[in-house]
Amino acid sequence: MAAVRGYQRAISPRRPPCCHFTPTCSAYAVEALERHGARRGSWLTVRRLVRCRPGGRRGADPVPDC
Repeated sequence: MAAVRGYQRAISPRRPPCCHFTPTCSAYAVEALERHGARRGSWLTVRRLVRCRPGGRRGADPVPDC
């Protein structure tokens, strides 16, 4: 989670907004890691990053409950 927080503080403010989903991919990663732990949270984050691409889906994509 420290890597995601570091990205949010150091890199993200310098880049133009590009995330197609709500919440942003980094906020999704933090929430997924907090709610589901390192293993499942990392898996959910990787899945989300793969879906966040030009020409892909847009809109709300909350962290699943289970």
